[in-house]
Amino acid sequence: MGEVRASDVVNAACDALVAGLDTPALRLLAACTRAEADYDVHELLPEALGELGLTFYPVASDAGQEAAARALARCMLAGELTPREFTSRIHHRYGHELPLTERLAELDDEYDTIDYGDRTVDQVNAEVTAEARRLAVHPHVPAEPTDTPS
Repeated sequence: MGEVRASDVVNAACDALVAGLDTPALRLLAACTRAEADYDVHELLPEALGELGLTFYPVASDAGQEAAARALARCMLAGELTPREFTSRIHHRYGHELPLTERLAELDDEYDTIDYGDRTVDQVNAEVTAEARRLAVHPHVPAEPTDTPS
């Protein structure tokens, strides 16, 4: 979904092999050089995820966008992003177009006008945190079909 570099996916595949997961496509993915990663990850990742029983979301799919938003919410809740960084990334990526994240886009706008309103940063942060919790537990959407054979 554009949240990590292709070389990070290759590193994650290496970590998975070290952790004891082992499939043919995962081995191919882990074997990619940094130069190959940008080209080969897009082809190898769907098969590797399928072999591991994980869902591959096509980049432009609604299900993929919602899964990425939920993952960002979990990152914020884990302290990897501030509430402001979280809303900014969501707003930049989806604007006001993704119904699941519409309130977060509105809250990002609120941060921009905090000096002119009657709410404090702490109040907006609290609402962002509540929205992140809602997203993190939001029911998963069934995957949309991919071109990858099973």
